[in-house]
Amino acid sequence: MISIPHKTKQFLVLLIKLLIVGGAFYFIYNQVANNDKLDWQKFIVLFQKNQSIGGIAFILLLSVLNRFFEILKWQNLVKFIHKISLGKATKQVLGALTAGIFTPNGVGEYAGKALFFDKSNTKKVIFLNLICNGIQMILTVIFGIFGLLYFNAQYNVITTKTVMLLFGMLLLLFIILFSIKKITIKGYSIEKLIHKINEIPKSIHQKNIFLGICRYLVFSHQYYFLFLAFDVDLPYFTLIATISSVYFLASSLPTFQFLDFAVKGSVAVYFFGILGVNEWIVIFISTLMWFLNVVLPVIIGIYYVLNFKILSKVEGDKTQ
Repeated sequence: MISIPHKTKQFLVLLIKLLIVGGAFYFIYNQVANNDKLDWQKFIVLFQKNQSIGGIAFILLLSVLNRFFEILKWQNLVKFIHKISLGKATKQVLGALTAGIFTPNGVGEYAGKALFFDKSNTKKVIFLNLICNGIQMILTVIFGIFGLLYFNAQYNVITTKTVMLLFGMLLLLFIILFSIKKITIKGYSIEKLIHKINEIPKSIHQKNIFLGICRYLVFSHQYYFLFLAFDVDLPYFTLIATISSVYFLASSLPTFQFLDFAVKGSVAVYFFGILGVNEWIVIFISTLMWFLNVVLPVIIGIYYVLNFKILSKVEGDKTQ
């Protein structure tokens, strides 16, 4: 292998840090400054009308809880390798989030977390991050399907026949996956994946699911309370069903973290348009959700990126 001088390695690490930080700031500024659908005048008028220190603090608290549950999920899963403190879990989650902000579907997050561990644990860390994100996706699908069924029962967006057809296709997909679980592609198979998942203690899985549900309830209700703050008067179950439908469909689309609000906003405009909610309100709330739950954690994560040091073998051994 080619040996890179220490000073050269330090320079490359510094360059990568600056690229990540500069890219993060550029994408955040570009998305907010160049979005002509954001009517700031309307927002200021509404804010002045409904301004409440308690309300703002409550919405910010939900953002903190949203990311806090994600940090607890990661700390819980990493126990499978070795125990880490809440501080270390925070550093790894926020630093990796910043590194993955402009990668497709946050792929950079996987590599970002792996860098905090010794190379011998890279595969385990990537697998645990897959479990961490996977349970959130499964919960989004479950809640989203129920939300779609409720929304469709109220507004008949698609026919009952189409609903049955979709469920039939989903059931067929599960049958196919189950029947081919022993088929191996490049050493990987569904059966091996299930075996790997079962190696993790049940107590860790149970806590992971519980924290995932808590996180889902937090960010979905943050969305709900923002609609209330913008004077959207709709029944609770209608709003929650619509929110869960939007998250389900938007999460199914490949995207970049920094475009997250644009994708969710587009889907939300369609669904909330059926409910008669003004387009600019939907776009503003989607942007606020993105700012509160992605931009603010990324800004904090920049600190951890700038203070990141490559883990040496000696340091790696100490963390074991």
